[in-house]
Amino acid sequence: MALDALDKSILHELQVDGRMSNADLAEKVGLSQSACLRRVRALEDHGVIEQYAALVSQGAAGLLQNVFVQITLKSQESHDLEVFEAKVQEHPQVMECYLMTGASDYMIRVIVADAADYEKLHRQFLTCLPGVDRVVSSFALRTVRKKTEVPL
Repeated sequence: MALDALDKSILHELQVDGRMSNADLAEKVGLSQSACLRRVRALEDHGVIEQYAALVSQGAAGLLQNVFVQITLKSQESHDLEVFEAKVQEHPQVMECYLMTGASDYMIRVIVADAADYEKLHRQFLTCLPGVDRVVSSFALRTVRKKTEVPL
């Protein structure tokens, strides 16, 4: 789906405030309510808008620490990657997981309450993942920038 200026404007507004009413959105982008709703539905149907979500404060959940974990597997066979990836998706504290190029196979972001919580996660989950050869962890000292809006 090719995005025109109106689609990009709609997407920007929804990324800033996903709870905005269709009437408010239509007014902000200069469309009638029915035309605006048609465009939003088309963006959803074409997978441009993947989902709507509430962003919950990590602090409110008691999980203040971000830890970035580089994992190297013993084997990069397709089956081994699939088994590893399926297992990673099961743990609620794994927020992101990326298959990487370079020195490690995966980069994972986990959220934990503190160092003791991470030690437990490391011992009981990360090192027990199928095929793990090496785990290298880095605690984030503070968040400098965290965006949710994709530039268009």
